[in-house]
Amino acid sequence: MTLTTALALAGAAVLLALLLHAWWLSRRAGPRRAAVRPAGGAGRVEPAFGPDTVPIDPAARAASEPRHAALRRSARLDALIDALVPLALEAPASGEMLASHLSPTRRAGTKVFAIEGLELDGGQWEVPQPGARYRELQAGVQLANRSGPLNEIEYSEFVQKVQAFADAVGATPDFPDMLDIVSRARELDQFASALDAVLTVTLRANAVTWSVGYLEQCAARLGFVPGVTPGRLVLPTAEEGAPPMLVLSFDPQAALSEEPQTAAVRECTLSLDVAQTPEAAEPFPAWHNAARTLADDLDATVVDDQDQPVTLHAFAAIGQELERIYRALEQRDLAAGTPAARRLFS
Repeated sequence: MTLTTALALAGAAVLLALLLHAWWLSRRAGPRRAAVRPAGGAGRVEPAFGPDTVPIDPAARAASEPRHAALRRSARLDALIDALVPLALEAPASGEMLASHLSPTRRAGTKVFAIEGLELDGGQWEVPQPGARYRELQAGVQLANRSGPLNEIEYSEFVQKVQAFADAVGATPDFPDMLDIVSRARELDQFASALDAVLTVTLRANAVTWSVGYLEQCAARLGFVPGVTPGRLVLPTAEEGAPPMLVLSFDPQAALSEEPQTAAVRECTLSLDVAQTPEAAEPFPAWHNAARTLADDLDATVVDDQDQPVTLHAFAAIGQELERIYRALEQRDLAAGTPAARRLFS
């Protein structure tokens, strides 16, 4: 081998090494992508945390985020959080007739209101249904929600709509005093505001960004499925129609990208709306476990709203405070996950 040939081979080897190094750096800097599952084989599935965390195939996108159950037929007015108005009927009324006179809008300002009938045969309070007859009626407006307490203007609007309905169906309403109702609303709002807890942490990439597909794949191992809006993954509960236990949110623009495998995501937020899930479903351990597991899988740091890392000690302190909130809600008969609590904290 001549000296010229040896130098040429050495130069080619150096050039090849440089090209390989540049390719490796480019791949390292790009977003992590979802692994392709082998045909006919099941991918790795992490063990779920807690008895109500149900692993769901991420391909089953039809199992999307359930709608809130507040408007289902089984929903009931509740004296704990509603101002109730009895509506006396001279004679039983049909569901068809009553339904035809219901207001097309079921809100007074920012507060939901409803009109229910006591079924003549079954004795159940429900929104008037075709084919049923009712011997009593009642209306109710929510005293407080996350928009604040029921105020004088909202109560007056509620009274006007209920009076119009009562006149149309031949019912006699017995409205409570407005000042008493507004006072109750303010007291309930103060109570709820002191116990309103939505736990949220941010997972921020330490170095390499993630593709949307990779993020969804990591979340799917914990049971998350796509929500109804882009950039939202949810962990359902076992209860049909219930709000999700956890929500994982990321950039919706990345979720809508035409090439989700290359759209880079650098951070996402993991949230637990405390009042929406029963304590028995262990939502806090599920939230803590999801944060820790996703941080490991995504090579991310868990930070709070002050951009400070959330330590194990901080998680323990949050758990202690959550215990206090659960007990206070129970003492008011508004335990987390009950229909009344879900409506109040909405």
